[in-house]
Amino acid sequence: MPAKKTINTIENDKRTSTQNLMQEIWSAIENGVTDFEINACGQHNIGGSVWSKTGEDLNFYLKNPGQRVGAMGAKGTNIYVEGSAPADTGWLNSGAKIVVLGDSGDTTGHCAASGKIYIAGSVGTRSGALMKKDPKFDAPELWVLGSTGSFSFEFMGGGIAVVCGVDCENMPSVLGDRACVGMVGGIVYVRGKINNLSDDVFLLDLDENDVNFLKNGLRSYLSEIKKEEYYDKLTDFSLWHKIVAKTYEERQQENNISLKTFRINKWFEEIGGSIFSDLIKDDFKSYDLVQTGESRLRKPNWKNYAYSAPCEYNCPIKIPTQKRFSLLRAGKIKEALELVLDYSPFPASVCGQVCPNLCLSHCSRGSFDEPLDVKTLGSLSKDIKAKEVDVAHSEKIAVIGAGASGISAAWQLSRNGYEVEIFEADDKIGGKLSQVIPEERLHKEILEAELERFKSTGVKIHTSTKVTADLFNKLEEEFNAVIIAIGAHNSVVIPFEGYERLIKGLNFLKDCKNGKKYNLGKKVVVIGAGNAAMDVITEVYKQGNIESVTAIDIQEPSAFEKEIKTAEKLGAKIMYPCFTQKITDKGVELKDGRLIEADSVIISVGDRPIFDFLDKDYLDEKSRIQVNEFMQTKNPKIFVAGDAINAGLFTNAIAMGKKTAENIIKFLNNEPLTSVKEKDLIPSKRIKSEYYECYSSNCDNEQNRCMSCGYCRDCGLCAQSCPQNAISRIECNDGKFEYVSDPSKCIGCGICAGLCPCGIWEMEENK
Repeated sequence: MPAKKTINTIENDKRTSTQNLMQEIWSAIENGVTDFEINACGQHNIGGSVWSKTGEDLNFYLKNPGQRVGAMGAKGTNIYVEGSAPADTGWLNSGAKIVVLGDSGDTTGHCAASGKIYIAGSVGTRSGALMKKDPKFDAPELWVLGSTGSFSFEFMGGGIAVVCGVDCENMPSVLGDRACVGMVGGIVYVRGKINNLSDDVFLLDLDENDVNFLKNGLRSYLSEIKKEEYYDKLTDFSLWHKIVAKTYEERQQENNISLKTFRINKWFEEIGGSIFSDLIKDDFKSYDLVQTGESRLRKPNWKNYAYSAPCEYNCPIKIPTQKRFSLLRAGKIKEALELVLDYSPFPASVCGQVCPNLCLSHCSRGSFDEPLDVKTLGSLSKDIKAKEVDVAHSEKIAVIGAGASGISAAWQLSRNGYEVEIFEADDKIGGKLSQVIPEERLHKEILEAELERFKSTGVKIHTSTKVTADLFNKLEEEFNAVIIAIGAHNSVVIPFEGYERLIKGLNFLKDCKNGKKYNLGKKVVVIGAGNAAMDVITEVYKQGNIESVTAIDIQEPSAFEKEIKTAEKLGAKIMYPCFTQKITDKGVELKDGRLIEADSVIISVGDRPIFDFLDKDYLDEKSRIQVNEFMQTKNPKIFVAGDAINAGLFTNAIAMGKKTAENIIKFLNNEPLTSVKEKDLIPSKRIKSEYYECYSSNCDNEQNRCMSCGYCRDCGLCAQSCPQNAISRIECNDGKFEYVSDPSKCIGCGICAGLCPCGIWEMEENK
């Protein structure tokens, strides 16, 4: 039988059924046919679920097909449709290439898992819905020259879609109505007007990776659909956008109450307790005999610094503030001020100024009178010099980005004797600390002092050096490890109708920090009510002639109370819940019909990193970089830290930089990488506030007010109170001390644990 077969599906005015047509195709393939020319008459599934035994490509040239052209098409199947195709083209496509030289109906590319679908016209409703990606196979692609119907890319979980919007300039939206509903993965590139997108997605500008993908892909696509003349028109990338799904964390931020909050505050009877707490507080047993040694029912253990104090536990960097106050009590002021530099290069800038001080918010002293003054303690370390460390290792590490996380990583590596070079795109280091934070929140001279201290470490700093793909490849070759700490500098835009009127909050803050003046008019609306949005409000009022500023959000503001009060003191009004419908020349129209008048609208709802120097293999379906639990990429020598992984506080970025540096040191020494295991929080009931009643809330000596949670303050109460004189204090050779209990005297009464103001002594079952 020849390798090519022509099939006419109408013979003697009788139409061949779909079943008979498929049987004829299967039989022909069994006999070695690889090319089919089919004059169809609405038969279904042509080109689907077929493959040759020899592995040769199968080619189908179709006219007048029915639904589900190429359904479950396998890799190596190529389908060319002359003219248009009805619904379900490429349904569950598993690798086939499908080219339609016309329009395609509803649900084109529905559930596609691999392969490429090229449409020379437009597609119908719910096209691209449920597209997905199996990491073992190439991602599915759907290319459309025109527009899509409503609910396109509904519940999309992976793959890539490209909607070119050709000849759709007069359409209100090239994606129809309510596109991307329930989208959780994948990328949609779209050219032209977009309106009424789902709240499940963000609209982003293209980066260099995106542009390169489209440039290369458009050549193949336009060649397949015989429309090469559109290439120059479609490579004007000023009209293109990228749609990506919100992450789980970003969606969670929109919930009014988290599951954790509900579980702790609503379900449990008391914070940290359980629904069975009334059953396990005491065993209610009594014992007739009092024994020592191995016969004791319980025995005490001196567990100094076995638990985290609330301040340390709630600090992302895990700075042991209780240790600092302990050193101050011992008169070791220099050591106390130097200790924080083991954890952070920014004790004055971050801890002392911009940090919301979660440590302070959870301070045990706060439940007694007032929290300790941690901000001042951080500020006191501003002028402490960096310790001198010689380069002791031959390995070199490159750090891309000189923001909080990049500097933190470089700081730790340099202190451990490694040669480090930083590559920063901006003309100065400091990242958002330098570029964005208003002077009211971070004094310039404080930040500059700490940046100068960092420069004194000998880290080589290359400013005004944007890392391109070529430079990244060079760093990968020449350095033993590379840290990507580029921060997040691509503002997300929610694609409301009229989104093109929005001013991006991050760009606004950077411009203001550089002295640029905006003509915002008299009324300004800020979309978003996080900490960054509060900074935007501060800068808006500096522009002058502002009559009103209104910040709106869909949930209770996530900004910290102090930042909200600062904004409100300036005159800002904060409203929630407010769901934006569209942006007009009159202002912000909400979904409930209200209009908030505005001359300018600034959006500040989050930022994303720009990975345009990386190969796409490094990224996932949401254009996020893929890392393991050790913040390590697919290339084991490439690590990632800071907002490049997860946006957070400056303390989060510093902490990630520190953890990354620690794992790089292990990596360079061929040691197993480890996830940082946090110590448990010391139970609040173990801290005895009665001991501190002699100190008023106005006490000037903060070191004496510190309850030293979980860290022995050497008060000696345990030794003085033990009825058996079983406890003694031992001085160690290194100047430290410990308390020990003599088992031959101890009866396990538990008085030491009951009296210890710091919760150091712990009674354990004597097994």
